[in-house]
Amino acid sequence: MTKHATFVSNDAVAAVVVAPAQAGRHFSSFSAPIKGAAARDCKKQAAVALDLAAAGVVTGGSWVESMKASSPRRAAADAEHGEWMMHPSALTWFESALGAADGKQIVMFLDYDGTLSPIVEDPDRAVMSEEMRDAVRGVAKHFPTAIVSGRCRDKVFNFVKLHELYYAGSHGMDIKGPTVQSNNVEASAEAVHFQAGSEFLPVIEEVYRTLTSKMEPIPGAKVEHNKFCLSVHFRCVQEEEWESLNQEVRSVLKEYPDLKLTHGRKVLEIRPSIKWDKGKALEFLIKSLGYAGRSDVFPYTLVMIAPTRTPSRYI
Repeated sequence: MTKHATFVSNDAVAAVVVAPAQAGRHFSSFSAPIKGAAARDCKKQAAVALDLAAAGVVTGGSWVESMKASSPRRAAADAEHGEWMMHPSALTWFESALGAADGKQIVMFLDYDGTLSPIVEDPDRAVMSEEMRDAVRGVAKHFPTAIVSGRCRDKVFNFVKLHELYYAGSHGMDIKGPTVQSNNVEASAEAVHFQAGSEFLPVIEEVYRTLTSKMEPIPGAKVEHNKFCLSVHFRCVQEEEWESLNQEVRSVLKEYPDLKLTHGRKVLEIRPSIKWDKGKALEFLIKSLGYAGRSDVFPYTLVMIAPTRTPSRYI
């Protein structure tokens, strides 16, 4: 029987997305507060818009075109900012969100790359600024706060260095935290530790070695080991080499039907084909915090601030 890997495109985050701040830009105005049924529709509007943006399965023939569309060349910061503002932004509904969250328990879920750190050519240099670290530390004093990333959990922690947070790495498959008690008395004091798909670790290691060898002839290609998943970065690869890189990755995965391939902004992601993703990680953390089923945890306050389309089924 012929082996086949599963190739899918990223699902949309069914949540509110806040665009990363651009240098020198300030947002000084918001739309008028939305009330009544319109306020209740905000989450639905965000989900629909993101679903439209992320719709479609990426096949081999359209892969390069899809990458060009999702990773356009930007001549100036204005172009990048304009592109980001096409996505639903919490800033648009800021006053309405504050009103709707009044008296509710807020839980913060943050991505790392492009949200807490800039997108850089070398993923190992995506360093978090001290100003951003202080901001996250301040948020964690008031609300349970988690960072949910496709990166290896240990790598994200080494970037952030805040022990009072929850960390969900490898697209939510590796969850741990906090290691110290935060000032937030609402959150559960118990530390959590959960891993999904541990049985895939030997396979991931094997594929990592194979892909590293396959990518060597392609200048600028980089394979990142994220423990439960792999990332093939091609931000520094010449555009004419993209299709060759794509075919090399797919040829390797044909031998591993239990792995699936998704893509982000100039990155290919390889992960186990299991029913677990960032959305499931959020659900797990909500339950671990003791908030599952509580009516005073308003869905609008379960915010996933993320820079790109991210596989998630939450909210």
